[in-house]
Amino acid sequence: MSRFVATPGAARAPFNRRDVVLALAGAAMPVGSVWAASTAASRLSGQLVFPRDHGAHPEFRTEWWYATGALTTTAGAVLGFQVTFFRTRVAKSGVSQPPTAGRFEPRQLLFAHAALTDVAARHLWHGQRVARWNGDPAARAARAARAARAARASLSDTAVAIGAWAFERRGDGSYHAQVSEPGVVLDLVLRPTQPLLLQGAQGLSRKGPDPAQASHYYSQPQLAVAGQVVRGEQAQAVTGTAWLDHEWSETLLPPQAVGWDWVGMNLDSGAALTAFRLRTASGEAVWAGGSWREPGGQPRVFAPGEVAFTPLRWWVSPATQARYPVVWRVATPMGAFEVSALLDAQELDSRASTGTVYWEGLSELLVPDTRRRVGLGYLEMTGHVAPMAL
Repeated sequence: MSRFVATPGAARAPFNRRDVVLALAGAAMPVGSVWAASTAASRLSGQLVFPRDHGAHPEFRTEWWYATGALTTTAGAVLGFQVTFFRTRVAKSGVSQPPTAGRFEPRQLLFAHAALTDVAARHLWHGQRVARWNGDPAARAARAARAARAARASLSDTAVAIGAWAFERRGDGSYHAQVSEPGVVLDLVLRPTQPLLLQGAQGLSRKGPDPAQASHYYSQPQLAVAGQVVRGEQAQAVTGTAWLDHEWSETLLPPQAVGWDWVGMNLDSGAALTAFRLRTASGEAVWAGGSWREPGGQPRVFAPGEVAFTPLRWWVSPATQARYPVVWRVATPMGAFEVSALLDAQELDSRASTGTVYWEGLSELLVPDTRRRVGLGYLEMTGHVAPMAL
């Protein structure tokens, strides 16, 4: 199930495929054993182990692999891209199916989003897919994945796919991102240039005042990108720099939070800036955090009171009437910065897959006084159309 739309003016899906898939999944779900909640709770504070933790964690409720970056064509055009795979456990009340469940007893859904921003043309292309997955890493799942719309995810390393869309970690540590749709193809290789960045306390990132409101979270900033982008009949070689987030949790949002604001910025100096806040409907911060890492250094982890987001300019979506801050002042212990969208209209209507509408777009990092650009990356804002439900 996929659909590409052009923005501005992204059209609402005629029906919500996600609701249909959820209904089908629920119809095929006998109640299983109550092993996942206890497993998730015990592992939440555990040390991350690689390459295992590059893979999927079906015992946890929510997970994503999130690749974003800035590309330059041989002609000098600037593009932004997003390739994201989401996994969600759809069992009732924290009851989950063991990974050995039969193929007709799926308790997982996989989603995928892709977006391509052309800054000069002021266009955004957005695609989405959704599929059921039973969490079974056995050979039969691999054979079934050869079907055009089959879904798969590895438990031992990053290898997630829905049909012709795939995101996989290769033997040399690089990632291969593939998105193939009529008129739009992304074929990108993302190579690490720096060690993994473990967010929070060695990969355990608090998301609220309750210790249970946390996630396992690591990033790979400063990824060197090379590959090809096809639009229509035109294929273009591209190079650039990307950022990868991999995050999974059982309970991510405090009950009073409706969404979050997040930035991941690759600085020209080689440093990496992460900043986020979870906020209420009135715009007040419930929790905040992030990190700063110099190339070759250790991360400086930000405490909740050390990060502040202040909106400076707003954009109103003509499609949803949502009001998004597209220029922010972000204060951190490493200084204050401006985060400014390179294109205002980067709202993603994903109601046909994850059921959400959010803003995700290529942005520049500026020194406030001189407005000198010091980095490029992505800004994400959720919960402006409706509260996030994870």
